[in-house]
Amino acid sequence: MEDWWYRNIVEPGKLPLLLAITAFIVTFLATRFVTRSIRAGRGPFHDVAPGGAHVHHMVPGVVLMCVGGFGGVAAGGRGWVAGATAVAFGIGTGLVLDEFALMLYMQDVYWSEQGQKSVEVVVITAALLIFLLAGASPLGVNDLGEEEQQDRASVISTLLGNFVLVLVALAKGKARTALFGVLVPLVALVGAVRLARPGSWWAKRAYRRRPRAAARAERRHRKHNARWGGVERRLDNLLGGAPSAPGADAQGKHGG
Repeated sequence: MEDWWYRNIVEPGKLPLLLAITAFIVTFLATRFVTRSIRAGRGPFHDVAPGGAHVHHMVPGVVLMCVGGFGGVAAGGRGWVAGATAVAFGIGTGLVLDEFALMLYMQDVYWSEQGQKSVEVVVITAALLIFLLAGASPLGVNDLGEEEQQDRASVISTLLGNFVLVLVALAKGKARTALFGVLVPLVALVGAVRLARPGSWWAKRAYRRRPRAAARAERRHRKHNARWGGVERRLDNLLGGAPSAPGADAQGKHGG
């Protein structure tokens, strides 16, 4: 185990990336726990509002991203400083992306349906980072034989091809398919070849002059929502909290 850890994590310089990913995921989960506790009025947590102005947690997140990013560049990717700055960057990224929807819509939509875009972005980002950690070429590894180099080249080519399929699935508006496609290449292939969802980047451009394809995509989207819409909403609510009805957060607990 120790030999595997050194050869696959330490020697190729992946330890800072592993620390950043771990900090990113833990921060997001901890942040969602705290914000949901604030919203429910449980525990010692409360909004930070000096002078009556609510401070969103993406503000310290941006500061930590700057400290971690610039500090990591200065550290050169080695030593305890690189590890510490990687953790700071991961924490900052988790805080910022948890409020991705606020930046996207330029309004406080944390507990709305639009706010659940933040959860989707965080999950996809985490999956892509794990994908990068597992598949990145270990350029720092020494003493690779010719056969092992060919094997690694084949793996990297496969991963890059799958990454293209994931991007196509995202362009077609299939965020969840793209997410699982990161881990299961066949899922990414299915998402890339099937019809795009109405309103997606792909549909707006590829179906503009193809009304039949646009109509088929609309019919398929309605059938999908009828069958799986409830399951998807429950999953989103489990991860990010149930959205509030317009004007329903009367307690004033933002939690964001």
